[in-house]
Amino acid sequence: MSEKPIDRLKMEERRKHPRSEVDEPAYISGDGSSLSCRVLNVSDEGAAIDVPNAAYVPQRFQLMTEKDRLIRKCRVVWIQQNRIGVAFEKESDV
Repeated sequence: MSEKPIDRLKMEERRKHPRSEVDEPAYISGDGSSLSCRVLNVSDEGAAIDVPNAAYVPQRFQLMTEKDRLIRKCRVVWIQQNRIGVAFEKESDV
């Protein structure tokens, strides 16, 4: 059990931008469907999101936060059970 905090510290150190903890409802849209989710943390370059079933999340999608209706294009970079990590794509990346 002591390995998890160490692994988490290593992951945080690799990030270029610090993440802010949030707990915000949002929506994933892509491939003609929409899925409710929760944004857990966010930075300038990405976010961690809880989803009901990661198998239904497309590799690339749009994420819209419920509070401010901000829409970001995202790319999945990791999946751990029902949590996904995404990178925000810039127009030049697409």
